[in-house]
Amino acid sequence: MTTFILRRGPPGCASCPARGARTLGLAAILPGASFSALAADAPAVLNSGDTSWLLVSSVLVLMMLVPGLTLFYGGMARTKNVLSLFTQCFAIAGVIGLLWTVYGYSLAFGDTTGMQAGTVNLHSFIGGFGKLMLHGVGRDSLTGTIPESLFAMFQLTFACITPAIIAGAFAERMKFSSVLLFSALWTTFCYIPLAHMAWSGPGGLLFDWGILEFAGGTVVHINAGVAGLVAALALGPRKGYPQTAMPPHNLVFTLAGAALLWVGWFGFNVGSAVAANDRAGMATLTTQIAASTGILGWLLAEWIRSGKPSALGAASGALAGLVGITPACGFVGPSGALVIGFVAALSCFFAIGALKRRLGYDDSFDAFGLHGVGGIVGSILTGVFAPLAMGGFEELALASQLWIQVKSVLFTVAYCAMATWVLLKITGLLTAGLRVSAEQEQIGLDQTEHSERAYNP
Repeated sequence: MTTFILRRGPPGCASCPARGARTLGLAAILPGASFSALAADAPAVLNSGDTSWLLVSSVLVLMMLVPGLTLFYGGMARTKNVLSLFTQCFAIAGVIGLLWTVYGYSLAFGDTTGMQAGTVNLHSFIGGFGKLMLHGVGRDSLTGTIPESLFAMFQLTFACITPAIIAGAFAERMKFSSVLLFSALWTTFCYIPLAHMAWSGPGGLLFDWGILEFAGGTVVHINAGVAGLVAALALGPRKGYPQTAMPPHNLVFTLAGAALLWVGWFGFNVGSAVAANDRAGMATLTTQIAASTGILGWLLAEWIRSGKPSALGAASGALAGLVGITPACGFVGPSGALVIGFVAALSCFFAIGALKRRLGYDDSFDAFGLHGVGGIVGSILTGVFAPLAMGGFEELALASQLWIQVKSVLFTVAYCAMATWVLLKITGLLTAGLRVSAEQEQIGLDQTEHSERAYNP
């Protein structure tokens, strides 16, 4: 029987023209061939079109954090805590930017010494120290068809926004010092290893498993969402939750932030092609389709449940669809994007509206409900719709890829949950407790942590 084989080269590497760019082809034509193998001897040449697009994409992803995610979370906070969310997002960007420069890029992507395809060793989980302080990342060094400096910058924006997503789960109750230390530790021991395992190329654990991970379903969204859930459980609920109503203080901020996230997501998803090519074009279309069907799915669920669709529901539906399509956008077609966006929205709606209430955890702004659940749904459905979109109709190919996706999701959930719990315990010990006092929480973190007010009389 003719089988279909999924392969990809390292993200943005010289041997592969696109990050996450897997090829799906008939084994009878290219038995076991990969994009990286086909281009292994091609000299690296800078492409001005690819470089221009990655310059724009890097700025778009940065915009997702400041001001996108900052406004989205800040609007949902209570008046007394809005500045604390803004400050946390800005500070996380600063801490992770420094960390990435010193050792993050080297451990995640920069040094692949010791990696061997099909061999599990230390370097299947983490890179090396060959590019500490971005050593060797000069004006003339290339990653594929773009400057390596630009690739390092693009990946830096991913590393910055991922721990900031977690902040939505423990909002309004964690110490600022704990936020900064935890973000640094979590990026070092959770984000960087998973990015290396999935995206660093042959020899990476998840890469060798055959995971389809275009732009961050596991590395970003499941990773951050699960960490958010663990953090919410470790800290406990906010004072008065759930008896006391805690409505968003400014939904206009939240919707403006969601709109910026939506626009920036094209840098996040489409930029992950690391090229201005046909795969980037399809990723643009599938990203938009998933966001659209995510909105409709969420509003429909709200309409049926309460009789009134909401503005916050429309924003949440768009983000749920965008999260769901993130791992799949470069692999699936329009019909797959339509289903993924719709199913992701319904799944996230259920997680936030029913599961959260039933289990009683206080995920303040639903980091797990949106990113964790949406990432899980999108990553698994990628294993269904990617083979179908590329012609892999054989049951063996579809079942095999689906199992790879499920196995990768389970690994990510287990690894992140255990590591996050340990890192929170360490952070609590080093900062004399994770949480502000009951009195400080009552007054609000803006005044007690930063001596400022968002709104002065």
